[in-house]
Amino acid sequence: MATSTFDGPAVVRGGPPAHAAAPRPFRVGPLPAQVLIWAGAAAVLGLWWTDTPAVVGPAGRLTGAGRITGLLAGYACAVLLALMARVPALDRGVGTDRLARWHAAGGRYTVGLVLAHTLLIIWGSALTTHSGVVSQTTTLVLTYPDMLKATAGFLLLLATGILSARAARRHLSYEIWHYLHFATYLAVFLAFGHQLANGADFVGDNAAQLAWYALYGGVAALLVWFRFVVPVRRGLRHRMRVSHVRTEAPGVVSVYITGARLDELGAEPGQFFRWRFLCRGMWWTANPYSLSAPARPGRLRITVKAAGVHSAALARLAPGTRVWAEGPYGGFTAAPRAARRVLLLAGGVGITPLRTLFETLPGQVTLMYRARRPEDFALRGELDAIAGARGAHVVYAVDEPSAYGFPVVPLTAPGLLGLVPGLAAHEVYVCGPPGMCEAALRALRGAGVPRRRIHHESFAL
Repeated sequence: MATSTFDGPAVVRGGPPAHAAAPRPFRVGPLPAQVLIWAGAAAVLGLWWTDTPAVVGPAGRLTGAGRITGLLAGYACAVLLALMARVPALDRGVGTDRLARWHAAGGRYTVGLVLAHTLLIIWGSALTTHSGVVSQTTTLVLTYPDMLKATAGFLLLLATGILSARAARRHLSYEIWHYLHFATYLAVFLAFGHQLANGADFVGDNAAQLAWYALYGGVAALLVWFRFVVPVRRGLRHRMRVSHVRTEAPGVVSVYITGARLDELGAEPGQFFRWRFLCRGMWWTANPYSLSAPARPGRLRITVKAAGVHSAALARLAPGTRVWAEGPYGGFTAAPRAARRVLLLAGGVGITPLRTLFETLPGQVTLMYRARRPEDFALRGELDAIAGARGAHVVYAVDEPSAYGFPVVPLTAPGLLGLVPGLAAHEVYVCGPPGMCEAALRALRGAGVPRRRIHHESFAL
């Protein structure tokens, strides 16, 4: 069987590519994950219910509400950390994008619960002791066990929440935003002690204390194992290094990486790694980049657009640079595909995971690739060769098609229906900048594509 070889991956001619069937890794889907989270919240409320014989008067109601919000806030902190522990089964089944959205929404609720807990407990205690709010706050903070640490944790969590707000996040680099989130670990650690020392639902209840220790201990074990131990083990085992760097388009480069036993990583087309390049100015941060070609024995490839300090520095990587890769991550794979016909919608450097799916997905596949200018189309030679090898269709669209002779394909429901007849029966994968993804999702829903058949990944902080 003939093959066409680029400076990297090989494309098999004669129909859909044949890749060795690998065992499907275990996944936890969105529904089971949500059921588990809500079941835990119900159990926390049950703890308050069984420990509360009666609620009497305004002070009792305020204190009871403060206890409930405190329990839920403590539980939510554990859930937030678990969502970002990078557990492979959860990451593959739910998807990194969706986990990040759950984490962001949960963070807002958690900060709200912590604020409510603080205000309600102070107010209820002030009514109970017939004292002022300020004096009662001073008493609680200075005389109750572990309250000084809890106050520091509260302020740290509040600051992290403010910096994570969309308006503030726009002004932060990915690296700074990422490392600021490590403050969440410290905040939870500082606040943990006061829950058991002062919480009416835990004092004298050994079973409840044991369950709380098990919850936090289990989450801590997941974080230590998947965020720290596994990356170090893989870095030492696979001994990855930069082979060479190749320019693909203005400001876009491919980095070719070699290593030992890379097939053991189990990387699926559409997934990404968090890459740490052990050279000056780059060793201290790990940034997420998708594979831009299916993983080959001993070789991986990423294709990156210069959009910040880290991504711009990739063009200057020297051959032989050591690499540590955390992953693979993401549920943007063939696993959720149910329909035989597939539409891939790529914008800009969003082509990288879709290029791997374009080569490997079976069935009838159409790719639409949007960019600002013709010279911005990265990997175009490979895409054309894949299309020719498997008899697929590629449509290139630019922002000003009349200036370059490209077809006009508006990102609207009528535009997509004109490009892909029977679109509602397709599985659709969308990847690109946030604005492009939002427009594509609106167009696809308008074209009648069920939400369950739309899979998307956006390049956003």
